[in-house]
Amino acid sequence: MNDFADRVALVTGAGSGIGEACAGLLASRGARVLVADLDLYAATRAAEAIGKSAQPYQVDVTDPHACEAMVATALETFGRLDVAVNNAGVGGPRALTGEYPLDGWAAVIAVNLSGVFYSMRAEIPAMLDNGGGSIVNMASIMGTVGFARSVAYVSAKHGVVGMTKSAALEYARHGIRVNSVGPGFIQAPMLSQEGAAGVAYLHPTCRLGRAEEVAELVAFLASDRASNTTGSYFVADGGYTAQ
Repeated sequence: MNDFADRVALVTGAGSGIGEACAGLLASRGARVLVADLDLYAATRAAEAIGKSAQPYQVDVTDPHACEAMVATALETFGRLDVAVNNAGVGGPRALTGEYPLDGWAAVIAVNLSGVFYSMRAEIPAMLDNGGGSIVNMASIMGTVGFARSVAYVSAKHGVVGMTKSAALEYARHGIRVNSVGPGFIQAPMLSQEGAAGVAYLHPTCRLGRAEEVAELVAFLASDRASNTTGSYFVADGGYTAQ
């Protein structure tokens, strides 16, 4: 496949996990990619693994001016912006709503919700200059269901789904498509075997998802093969939300 030949993509949170998988897959299908992450070392490692078509970039998505500078760098480096995957996110504290730490709430909302807004606010004008583009926002299964002791994360991800729909309506006639993806629990090195088995049991497939599986869905939505798809929310969750 060469879906993204002559196209430029920007991926936030691309230094590891789903973001890294998305950046690598887009590049393998022809895109030049700005690999953006708060951790410059991780972004550089991921970009070097991709090769000459990738450029690392350090960004704090909680800063709207930093998001503007990120998009400006993509334009200066590659000349245009066609695809954006707004993936940067944090998990946050686990606590009951009535006891949830205020600093934890602020931190999760700042990254997971405001960070997506700031990124889109910078990306959309650049795409309008191109005559269109595709944005994929990383939500979660928590964008459509609740989860105890995770009020900030759930609230932010519900917000991402709503924000995606609103932006899609606003820019549909301008050639910009905006969709969101809701992964289930994903394999991660930090999970112990016992912890992974316990979380996997929550899914009808009885296994955790893989970052590469989510990246395949993201790449499809970002490509012209999904040219009539906008304002939608797609899960890759092993049946979790079907229960």
